[in-house]
Amino acid sequence: MTEEKQPEEMNVKAEAQVQETKAQPDEDVVLQQGEEKVKADASSQEQNAGQEEAQAKEEDPQVTIAALKSQLEVLAKQALSDKEKMMRAVAEADNSRKRAEADVERERKYALEKFVKALIPVVDSLDMALEAGKSKAESAEDAMVQGVEATLRLFLKELSSFGVERIDPVGEPFDPNVHQAISMIPSKDVKPNCIVSVMQKGFILNGRVVRPAMVMVARAAE
Repeated sequence: MTEEKQPEEMNVKAEAQVQETKAQPDEDVVLQQGEEKVKADASSQEQNAGQEEAQAKEEDPQVTIAALKSQLEVLAKQALSDKEKMMRAVAEADNSRKRAEADVERERKYALEKFVKALIPVVDSLDMALEAGKSKAESAEDAMVQGVEATLRLFLKELSSFGVERIDPVGEPFDPNVHQAISMIPSKDVKPNCIVSVMQKGFILNGRVVRPAMVMVARAAE
């Protein structure tokens, strides 16, 4: 009887231990639950702090004014930068327009340069014919001389309407920009460095020298 009771008592003790073990909570589960609770509390505190800070900012007018001033300064700088860019673009466009107009005007003025150069020998021939006719004419009323003079005057008048001017600088000071010196001769009647005679007249087209006048320049008499 005693031997049969011992196993029963052992079984009862074992069952009691199992029930006791089941009743005790798992330590890992407890720890995990504790960490989750701590995290939840921290998150809740952060949300509350953020809400409080947002409310404080909304309630503080100074913070709002400072933010608006900062935004206004940024916008003002951007507007100034855009204005400078626009002004530079307008200036560049205006310069391009002026350059184009200058090019067109230059081409218009000097488009006839080759044509004028081709006509200059005609004027030279008329000049030589006029000089030859005067030397052989018995009087200034010679018909041939008058005809050549009239033709030359008309021709020069038509050339002047296109901006062509003739250079005939007898007695004028020598100017290397429009005169080409052939030689220098002593002269008592003409001042030194002034033109004594013109060997070939020059021509100017709208201020540009097409052909310089070929001249003889006076120097002081010895």
